[in-house]
Amino acid sequence: MTETTPGATPRTPEIRLASGFIQSLRQALVTDAFAYRPLAPMRTDGPLTRRLPKRIRVEAAHLPHAVVCLLAFLVVTFTSITTGLPQAASLVMGLLAAAPIMMTLVRPLGAFWAAVAVTLVFSVVSSSDPNWPWSPATFVSYLATVTLVAMRTSPRTAGWMWMVTLAIGIGTSVVLGHGQDINIGPMAFASAIALLAVSIRNIRKQAEQEVTAQQEVTAVERDRRTLLEERTTIARELHDVVAHHMSVVAIQAEAAPYRVKNPPPELEAAFVIIRENAVAALTELRRVLGVVRSADYEAPDAPQPTLASLDGLLANVREAGLSVDKTVTGAVREMPPGVELSAYRIIQEALSNTLRHAPGAAAGVEVSYVLGGLGLRIVNEAATTDVRPSPGAGQGVTGMRERVAMLEGEMTAGERASGGYEVAVFIPVPSRQEPAKDPA
Repeated sequence: MTETTPGATPRTPEIRLASGFIQSLRQALVTDAFAYRPLAPMRTDGPLTRRLPKRIRVEAAHLPHAVVCLLAFLVVTFTSITTGLPQAASLVMGLLAAAPIMMTLVRPLGAFWAAVAVTLVFSVVSSSDPNWPWSPATFVSYLATVTLVAMRTSPRTAGWMWMVTLAIGIGTSVVLGHGQDINIGPMAFASAIALLAVSIRNIRKQAEQEVTAQQEVTAVERDRRTLLEERTTIARELHDVVAHHMSVVAIQAEAAPYRVKNPPPELEAAFVIIRENAVAALTELRRVLGVVRSADYEAPDAPQPTLASLDGLLANVREAGLSVDKTVTGAVREMPPGVELSAYRIIQEALSNTLRHAPGAAAGVEVSYVLGGLGLRIVNEAATTDVRPSPGAGQGVTGMRERVAMLEGEMTAGERASGGYEVAVFIPVPSRQEPAKDPA
């Protein structure tokens, strides 16, 4: 079956295949072949270079450049020894052979074509060499160049360089050989081994980079998902608190006109508007709860916990094997429902983390009623037994920080100098103003 377009000559599968090969070759070795691509400094955060002194570590970043320059110097020396020409001519030939190697520092694809050109020049000059078309000098120079170029390009480019190498060897032997035997076996084998090793290294390095990038993206998405889940949980828990306040507003607005004898119509209309807005807000709040409710969410059959329920929580934790003490300082007073609920959940999560990450350790809970708000401090000692890895590490702290941030409080969490862990929280609570006394 052939591909046809109006007004165009039909293209057979063979033509399309040949066109694809030519396009691949052009993209790999021809397009922007002499573009300026300087060799980047080496990373110095590896397991070995990281241990070097800072001054040496900075210089070690240019180690690849030094290796390329040393390799070029060795090629110049080797060429001067093996050509058998006068000293000046040997030096010129050595510099010519080393030029493609130095070009790999700035123009890798251009360096490959320069190595091809040097090979052709040397094949004309040394046509009597038994290793023709590659003399020992061009053999080393060409092999070093294609290896360095392959390290800076893709495996597809390495494959095309090997194909071009075979074509150069066969074409040069046919055109300039004058009946000489074709001797491209050593170059074909050596270049195949070198390019295959470099390509495997590049593929592995690229795979590691992709895995690392995917792991970073996964970690970011996991943290974002955890944060959204914690915020959704907080919103569901605070629904009952907000709904209670809105219900009280609606009831008070409905009953207020009956507490005043002969209220003016404007006052009655104002209370009606207040009640209608409270009922509408309560309805919208329930709709929002329906949006953030998960598929397996079950409405609680009991009021949300407060600090008055803290003794029950500590009793359950003690039954789970955690030794915990409670200390209350300051004058105990009733806090806003949202503050009570958040404080209870923070203590609950901190103790759960102690059970999970510090098995066998004792813990302490301190609740401080101060003038400007509520202080919490949950500490635990170091673990006395082996800690099992936990897939949810860090999520509990995220939830606690979200609750504290919602109440515009402050929180610190970290390891103690003496061992163990400490969570300290302060939640500001504005003081309530005394209601004005009724003159009646």
